[in-house]
Amino acid sequence: MTQTCASSTQVDILLRRIAGLFIVIAAVLTQVHSPNWIYFLGFIGLNLLQSSFTNWCPMMTILRKGFKVQG
Repeated sequence: MTQTCASSTQVDILLRRIAGLFIVIAAVLTQVHSPNWIYFLGFIGLNLLQSSFTNWCPMMTILRKGFKVQG
């Protein structure tokens, strides 16, 4: 598996895309499949809120390990 180099800014952009995608998917699943998907939406929201205070998010750690981050 070839790893690509990514800057810290690229990881931030990718994180926002993934969070947005998860929110849209969870919202659709809440309407179409089961109302219990609202808990996943709440988890995403709380995780985004805590990351705004701590500047740490579990997904950022995963992304940084998956890519070689410069800087």
